[in-house]
Amino acid sequence: MNEPTGRTVAAAIIVEDGRVLMVRRRESEGQLSWQFPAGKVEPGETDEQAAVREAQEETGLTVRAAKSLGSRIHPITGRAMAYVACDPVSGTAYVADEDEVAWCDRTSLTEYVPYAIFGPVQEYLDTALR
Repeated sequence: MNEPTGRTVAAAIIVEDGRVLMVRRRESEGQLSWQFPAGKVEPGETDEQAAVREAQEETGLTVRAAKSLGSRIHPITGRAMAYVACDPVSGTAYVADEDEVAWCDRTSLTEYVPYAIFGPVQEYLDTALR
């Protein structure tokens, strides 16, 4: 089994009106150019707190953590990942810090993410996206 690289990265899975929010990475890692808003969990912070903070920092959205969708070692990056479903509370997603944002429905998501999504996240999206 692979050992994780560095601190855990928490990803915010934000769905609104049948679409999920994606952010373009500043630097691609192979196929990974679009991702869920995500960042490293800081010392003393929970995965949920990190996901909420990263969503605010990367997109300007205020969200609340709804539920944990699980964790894994990312098969491409080797990073420990935690996935958190988040509900939008306020704000409008915008390009922050030169990142691009996109709201994807079920069909367009495959254009942005051309590889398999972590099973529990895909199951969540299957019910949340139209």
